[in-house]
Amino acid sequence: MSKLRVNAFTLSIDGFGAGPDQDLSNPLGVGGEDLHKWMVGTRTFRQMVGKEGGTMDTDEAFTVRSFENVGAWILGRNMFGPIRGEWPDENWKGWWGDNPPYHVP
Repeated sequence: MSKLRVNAFTLSIDGFGAGPDQDLSNPLGVGGEDLHKWMVGTRTFRQMVGKEGGTMDTDEAFTVRSFENVGAWILGRNMFGPIRGEWPDENWKGWWGDNPPYHVP
C-alpha cells in the first residue's frame, strides 16, 4: 500500500502555504518567506539551494528528518512559476532555473 506524507511544509493560521500576490519578485507571495522562515535559514535548506552556512538547531534537526526517505515530490504549478492560463514561453525554466532544489533518488 502506498504512503503519502507531508513534511517540512508550513501553513498559515488561515490554511495557506504562501503569501498573497505571488509574482516573479515574490515566488512565495508577499510575506511568504516569513511563513517558512523557520526552515529557509537551516543548513539543509541552504545546501538545497546552493548556499553555504545555515543554522544547526532544532529547526535544522526537524528539516533533516523531513527530507529523509523522500521518493518523489508532488508539486503544484505555483511551485514552478507564477503563470496563469496558457503557458506563453516553453523555454522558461521556472523559479529555480536549470537546477531546482527538488532532488530525490
